[in-house]
Amino acid sequence: MSASRYEMSAEERYFFDLRGYLVVRNALSSDEVAECNAAIDHFAERVSTRSVENQSLAGGSSALSGAQGRKELTGMLGWPAPYREPFRRLLIHPVVVCRLNELSGKGFRLDHGPLLIGAEAGSEGHRLHGAGEPFSPSVWYHHQNDRMYCRGVTVAWQLADVNEGDGGFCIVPGSHKTREPTPAGVRSVEDPMDLIVQPVMDAGDVLFFAESATHGTLPWTGEHERRSVLYKYASRAAARATGRHFTPEARWGNWVRDLTPEEKAVLYGPGVHTGKDFPRLQSDGHKTSIA
Repeated sequence: MSASRYEMSAEERYFFDLRGYLVVRNALSSDEVAECNAAIDHFAERVSTRSVENQSLAGGSSALSGAQGRKELTGMLGWPAPYREPFRRLLIHPVVVCRLNELSGKGFRLDHGPLLIGAEAGSEGHRLHGAGEPFSPSVWYHHQNDRMYCRGVTVAWQLADVNEGDGGFCIVPGSHKTREPTPAGVRSVEDPMDLIVQPVMDAGDVLFFAESATHGTLPWTGEHERRSVLYKYASRAAARATGRHFTPEARWGNWVRDLTPEEKAVLYGPGVHTGKDFPRLQSDGHKTSIA
């Protein structure tokens, strides 16, 4: 759709605003794809496979179940040279930078990743998640004064073809702007209501999608291995993952150990995915306490 790979066109902006995702074709050459795949193959022993018994992503869905879990690999940016180099280039690739400046605003940041998601035939899917409801302060989508504000955008580089019916990434187009609760059957794909789309992509294509959109993964049926590397970006003022400087001690120093739990509760770093034990305050107007 774009006349230039390094400029987000009006057509691309329209498509993303309408659908919540965008595929930029041929962002990488065949040589660049081969370089990424060779680096992954070099660290093949580090690839882990999720257990469908206690790490399943299907959420009990009969439509998403599979014989095995997906493959995962992280740490590419810190690999020794030359294996890290292609992934560092992807981090700030011009195709990404020009579009994230439009989608998330200048000053966007990598929130977490990259993460390789791989799959072999028979691998389970991932229950659909995300949506504009309930409202999420870390990934909300807003449009004002003729421009988009998408606080959470995932960029997924395709290192293998994704053919029609292969499975893999899927999305409910337009759901990044929904105001109604997503039906359970759509999230489980047991009653998709003809709403779910699996984009067809070639190796070298790059996918952008709003984290506020309802998205997930269909079981992989392709005869070849699925390979997609995800970088999860956020607007400058947004934080999804907590990071290593999240706790009060890590941010402020050991002096915080003398504080009350209520005082420490407001000294944590930014981040939405904090786990169940993150302290939150409440007050009855007379006393402040941990909720």
